Amino acid sequence: MARNHIDHKHIQEFAERVVNLKRDDAKKYRDQVNRLRTKLDELIKENPDFELQKMLLSGSLAKHTALKNINDADVAVYVSSAPQDVGDLTVWLAGKLRKAFPNFNHDQVVIQNYSVKVEFRGTGLDVDVVPIYKKDKDDWGELVSQEDGRRLLTNITLHKAFIKKRRVNYPSYAQIVRLLKWWIKTQKELDSDFKFKSFMVELILAKLFDDRKIAEDAYPEILLCFFDYIARTNFGEEIYFTDYTSKPKFCNDPIRVFDPVNPSNNLGRKYNSYDRDRIVTKALNAGDAIEAALKAPTKELTIYYWKKIFGPSF
Repeated sequence: MARNHIDHKHIQEFAERVVNLKRDDAKKYRDQVNRLRTKLDELIKENPDFELQKMLLSGSLAKHTALKNINDADVAVYVSSAPQDVGDLTVWLAGKLRKAFPNFNHDQVVIQNYSVKVEFRGTGLDVDVVPIYKKDKDDWGELVSQEDGRRLLTNITLHKAFIKKRRVNYPSYAQIVRLLKWWIKTQKELDSDFKFKSFMVELILAKLFDDRKIAEDAYPEILLCFFDYIARTNFGEEIYFTDYTSKPKFCNDPIRVFDPVNPSNNLGRKYNSYDRDRIVTKALNAGDAIEAALKAPTKELTIYYWKKIFGPSF
């Protein structure tokens, strides 16, 4: 495929300039969370019955897919002897966090619908603490869903291992995930009703790599393959993995992308046919834009098409 003006190298330069969280910043943010973990570990050693049992970094920082504009880190806290009602749980969790980290001012610990935010002053990165009801010693537990407060079986350690395996096996994987997350961000700025979960994107891309439907190639071709898959299948294929679980039971949700550690958790359960059609349409438009960019006769026109995908910062 011809790339007369913008090629793999230019996409990589754009990613490093605009999209990717800098390595030093990522280390600074991870160190920030690790300091919290260390303090909590020390408290647990002194008080083995303390109800906050373990803290694990999760989300994009843990998976090395964070964007440059990240403003909060996701942290899972495994809890025991905690209230079963979600409303009571977040109030309870805020109190335990204040006890565990007494140096925080009261207003730095903020109760949210299904989590507690810890506001840091200095780094600019807040920590979103999500409670998990601990089930056993192997990091299994019931997550309180950020969508609707449902309790979902999960395992943060296995989630991170799943993504790490793909990052190791497919060198382009993490970068393509970041670029696709930037595409989603760009589309949301144009269309406030558009939704497409980052975790869903990670799983779709993983499946395409695993099934050899995407080869390690230049970034434009990989992106084109991703968008073409969404458009060609009308985002109607079932996506699941058997690294840690069996095949999920059938469901008739319009989008069926299953959690790789919990086959009963369809990440698309809150999406309707209209949401799916919107994703398909935007993927089709993005694929058309890439094909037009790769064939454009001038650099100016090439950049015009890439901006349709990644916005004015391209």
